[in-house]
Amino acid sequence: MKVSKLLSSPSLKGMRIVAGESGIKREVHTVNMMDAPDIIPFLNRHEFLVTTAYHLKDQPHLLNELIQAMANQGCAALGIKTKRFLDSVPPSALKLANDLSFPIIELPLALSLGEVVNHTLRVILDSRANELAAALETHKHFTNIILHGKGIETLMQELSMIIDCSVHLVDQHLHSISGRHPQLELGVIREDIERESNRFSPSSHMAISFSLRVSKKTYHLFPINMSEKKRVFLIIEGEIPHENHLHTLTIEQATNVLSFALMKEHALNTHAKAIRNDFFLHFLDGTFKSQDEIINRAKEFSLQNDCDYICAVGKVDQADSHDSFTQRQQKSDYIFEYLEEVIQQTAVNIHFFTKSDECILLFEAHQGLSYMKILKDIQLRMTNRFNQTLSFGISNVIHSFVQVRAAYHEASESLSQGALSKRTNFIQSFQTRDLLELLRLIPEKELSHFYTHTFKGFLSIKPEEKESLLQTLSVYLETHCQISETAKRLFVHRNTVVYRIDKCEEILGKDLKDPETTLQLRTALRMKKLLDA
Repeated sequence: MKVSKLLSSPSLKGMRIVAGESGIKREVHTVNMMDAPDIIPFLNRHEFLVTTAYHLKDQPHLLNELIQAMANQGCAALGIKTKRFLDSVPPSALKLANDLSFPIIELPLALSLGEVVNHTLRVILDSRANELAAALETHKHFTNIILHGKGIETLMQELSMIIDCSVHLVDQHLHSISGRHPQLELGVIREDIERESNRFSPSSHMAISFSLRVSKKTYHLFPINMSEKKRVFLIIEGEIPHENHLHTLTIEQATNVLSFALMKEHALNTHAKAIRNDFFLHFLDGTFKSQDEIINRAKEFSLQNDCDYICAVGKVDQADSHDSFTQRQQKSDYIFEYLEEVIQQTAVNIHFFTKSDECILLFEAHQGLSYMKILKDIQLRMTNRFNQTLSFGISNVIHSFVQVRAAYHEASESLSQGALSKRTNFIQSFQTRDLLELLRLIPEKELSHFYTHTFKGFLSIKPEEKESLLQTLSVYLETHCQISETAKRLFVHRNTVVYRIDKCEEILGKDLKDPETTLQLRTALRMKKLLDA
């Protein structure tokens, strides 16, 4: 409670303020009695100190030191029982209290210090009990909103009316979930907010407050924890007076109820996504034998058969080879979760699925669809948000959902083709490779014989050296025999590439500038890929 409420309490009738009246809005959290002259080290913030001034009667200058110390400590007020040991408060003390806006209260003679302490504590406890009762009623009200199925949006509107501020709900990536005005101007300080929020543990309930210099608006972010790794933020737009405990308690109750509502909603959404994803993976694996079954099941997930589709398969470029498989998978899952939220905010119909460390984007193709622009925007977001690159392989347009399996294989093959040349952050479109189609007609034994004959000179080389030489040779041929580009893609020095190419020419006994030789070698490498598959 405030000092002003303490002065108006009927049980403490007779108290009057003699100095520092401008500080009556100071908060009183507890009360203490001065029974020794060395009280200063034991002073606490928001403390109301009462005294008979017995220890100050012969040294009134010590009163100034006490007032200064209490003001510095953030104490609430000083209550002095005058007309006993100290007839009146010295003018210097009154002036100091007025200058510091620190209340000095004259206590009534009719009440002992013990009674003043007891009555003050009773007033504080009654005030706290009223706040807690109000908080309980608010919690019940918010809980009933959710239990009666009125939803999070209704709860947010009720909260906004109670605290008279605009409220918003955003996820951990600051994407809007709910609120009257979903378009928040937080993009300019997104990194600052994320840095501040990451300072706190997942179980922390500490709020973040900040103001924007341009719009002069104040925001308060209250974390709502849904799981160990997932949290959302309740954003209050506007000033929340620190001394308004009722508003603070109301917001706390709202965050508690929202936490359970969001956890339930998240669990339901996760379950629905898992069912949808399982259907798609079973479809890719060929589990469904009947075309009618595929079409009917796909309709359940808003996947129409009579529609043109383009399939894109994406993978996170794993630059750090020290990460374990589990760490890489967790990183991919986190990035894909963010990517799915980004896709949901686009105006284009994109169906999102995941398969191990791959994400699958199924575009509903129509005239004017700029899927390349969308994918490039996604790559840019990944780089800015996670400092991580993402590569895509894209299929040709197919004309029904039942053909999506073939489109997936085209996109996956395009992704593998791009990765073969050691590129990152690329978008590789599928191109029908007539050579491979022809090579598939050749018996595997003949393919193996041609490959072995072409690279027979490498049989006597150590496996480690053989692998590095063949890798360099493959990239060198893919880059049309460009030394600098080969070095760039392999992350090695130019001289290393020159040495390895010279070594390959020596082993093969052929000139790699000869078109017939390069054709034979590239064909053999294509055969090796088929043999490995």
